[in-house]
Amino acid sequence: MSVEQFITLGAILFCIGLYGALTKRNIIIVLVSVELMLNAVNINLLTFARFGLMPSMNGQIFTLFAMTIAAAEVAVGLAILISLYRNRNTSDVRDQDLMKW
Repeated sequence: MSVEQFITLGAILFCIGLYGALTKRNIIIVLVSVELMLNAVNINLLTFARFGLMPSMNGQIFTLFAMTIAAAEVAVGLAILISLYRNRNTSDVRDQDLMKW
């Protein structure tokens, strides 16, 4: 695959994730969309690390760091989701507009 194909794939995945994060109401779908956007960024990091002007391990190190952040984000997001669902019995994003329990 060429550089253009990797960048196009990353852009398409990022746009799909952005669409899902901005338009869907279910919290789980929003979290999956954010993960899709992070994976698109990882694809671009690896592409530029491999095909950039100075190929190095920096892109791979940043990708590993981003994957660690994504795993932590999923854990925290699911913990918040479980807490909200227990207290309000809904997973709709629009119903979660108050900080008050």
